[in-house]
Amino acid sequence: MIEFIPRAYTVLLKQLLRPGKVFFIVGPRRSGKTTFLKDFIKRNLSNKKVKFAAGDVLEVKRALSTPDLEKIREFVEGYDVLAIDEAQLVPNIGATLKILVDFFPKLYILATGSASLDLVKSVGEPLVGRKLTLTLYPFSLYELKRYYYGNSYELEKDIEKFLLYGVYPEVFLAPTLQEKKELLYELVNSYIFRDILQLERLKYPFVLEELLKLLAYQIGNPVSYHELANELRIDVKTVEKYLWLLEKSFIIVPLRSFSRNKRNELKKSKKYYFVDLGIRNALINDFSSLDLRPDKGALWENFIFIERLKKHSIERNFVNMYFWRTKYGSEIDLVEEKDGGLYAYEFKFKDKKKGIPSRFLEYYENVREKKIIHRDNFLTFVT
Repeated sequence: MIEFIPRAYTVLLKQLLRPGKVFFIVGPRRSGKTTFLKDFIKRNLSNKKVKFAAGDVLEVKRALSTPDLEKIREFVEGYDVLAIDEAQLVPNIGATLKILVDFFPKLYILATGSASLDLVKSVGEPLVGRKLTLTLYPFSLYELKRYYYGNSYELEKDIEKFLLYGVYPEVFLAPTLQEKKELLYELVNSYIFRDILQLERLKYPFVLEELLKLLAYQIGNPVSYHELANELRIDVKTVEKYLWLLEKSFIIVPLRSFSRNKRNELKKSKKYYFVDLGIRNALINDFSSLDLRPDKGALWENFIFIERLKKHSIERNFVNMYFWRTKYGSEIDLVEEKDGGLYAYEFKFKDKKKGIPSRFLEYYENVREKKIIHRDNFLTFVT
């Protein structure tokens, strides 16, 4: 059984890594950040002297939590590379990293963090212009096609598994469906809320899971904060805060509505997709086969959007992503905006005939591509 699958982000990190900057590797818990960091160092920095520091170790916290230049110098002296795992666990890490960049310009610095909100709070302003960030998602089809499956046919046979169990590394590599379920329930019960609950004093911590369950049943639909607030019996500002926390913890991804103030367009709406569908299905306790599911269209939409997002992240494509919908129900699942052009895509699990709404094409003349993404052509779209 394969126990390790290379990550496509290795190529990107090799291109971007340089001394004089901090390179952050962020992403969901259990997405493989530590494994990736250690493998990258082993394969690409073996000719350099590396200091690997775990942020939860007391010695590391003592050395790096105060902006004491001499103490920091003693910690890194003689090393070419400093790798800090779970950097957000080190108090005042932002100020320390600024000192490292300013006073040790030849030092390569890599740092991981399981939630971007931790690093935002810890790093903040001190590293403006001094850092680069790479988001390490769970496995992508982009990677699995290149490093795991022998051919596209074998990959496509496993689509139902991706839609039901997701692609977290240890879940994907688990040999049985029962083991996949067990791992997903463990992730839901023990890991996915940990960063939020450690960092924030939430007024209603139990509401997080209920909010996620509501979102799980609304994939593909614009979300109303007021409806969520009424359902959960909390105020709208609390809903907005919790959604932000879930986003920064890499559990959900928002997609804003596209509008240029045309008549009848939804202008300030959002959809929310799950970073991993295995987490979504564990939350609602439903791993039934696609043939029995009324939500397979929503699963497909979530799956294609997230895989497209991963592809853009790996290839460092800076693309604005939206959905489009009118008040009368005409819609497009994904509108991408790049270099002054628009690219419109509909995601269909079965129906390949429904095209891009004519109203959108009437509104916008700079549509460079319009396409239906379905079972026969999705692989080229996400890999």
